[in-house]
Amino acid sequence: MRACILVLWIFLMFPAASPAQGRKPTTIAELVTYSAKDREQVLYNGAKTEGKVTWYTSLAGESYKGMVKAFETKYAGVKVEAYRVSGSDMTTRMYEESKAKRYIADTVETTEGNLMFMRDAFLLRPYHSPQFASYPEDAKEKSERGLYFWAIARESYIGFAYNKKLLSKNAVAKNYEGLLHPELKGRMGVSVSDPSYKVVGAMLKTKGQEFVKKLKVQEIALHTIIPPALLDLIASGEVLASPAIFRNHTLNAIAKGAPVDWVPMDIVPTNVGGAAIAVQPPHPHAALLLADYLLGPEGQAVLEKFDYGSATKNLGFKRWRPDHGIVTDKYEKELEVWEKLLKEISRKGG
Repeated sequence: MRACILVLWIFLMFPAASPAQGRKPTTIAELVTYSAKDREQVLYNGAKTEGKVTWYTSLAGESYKGMVKAFETKYAGVKVEAYRVSGSDMTTRMYEESKAKRYIADTVETTEGNLMFMRDAFLLRPYHSPQFASYPEDAKEKSERGLYFWAIARESYIGFAYNKKLLSKNAVAKNYEGLLHPELKGRMGVSVSDPSYKVVGAMLKTKGQEFVKKLKVQEIALHTIIPPALLDLIASGEVLASPAIFRNHTLNAIAKGAPVDWVPMDIVPTNVGGAAIAVQPPHPHAALLLADYLLGPEGQAVLEKFDYGSATKNLGFKRWRPDHGIVTDKYEKELEVWEKLLKEISRKGG
């Protein structure tokens, strides 16, 4: 039965024939493969007729609002209805909508693990974008006939943040071995959160379990707060440093005058969000227009203002996406292992 569904899905995703010569594409099946020079104008004209685009996104804070404003300014007459929710809640919502045959989402932006689930549940439609050429192959999820399910629209990097007024330069941990520096003993903290678990996973990947267990002597405090709140403790001096803080949070704190700084470690666990197209977008022209914008220079510039990184740039450190290329169940089991090990090597904090 699943094989029959897959065959039908492929037939619907990849039409056998292109639009007749001289006729502009109109259906989503035609639009996803359209690559002529007038693509942007064709999409914009159609999007103005459609009037709006429904965007399901996991972007946090003011960043998604900034993206909406920039897109609507450039493409007058196309309103963005943004639904901001966590990746897991978005996946559940789209799955339930699909079962009810209520297709609401046009463009999707969320984390890679959730996009993988959506792909496997036939909730996404592979597409072409002229912006794909700017992205390395490992930043795109390949489909058939030169199309892709998504490309990485934004990245967040997890590394070592510290109070630069209180921690001596010699004690700044620029690699995992540096976390054993005597000056850091009893002064580091981590939060009960995915970033901390991923750092443990990165250390296991590069240094092995024996090294991770050595960190127990450093008496790292485990705090039941979110990473930005832990960064506030670092800024105040209550905690000296943490190996599990997002770069964008640190840059934001620096802009507000906090005495903190951030450095990458051996490898940098990287959270990503990809731009994808829903399987049956009600507004197909607008759906693709927004995806192109998210991945293009202007959309990337908006995200950069909010301190997100780009998969198109080399930042001088090795990035690692823990959930890339593995099935969701396996990744969840790995997270459980990393969480358990973190609790074994840390002490209870605030």
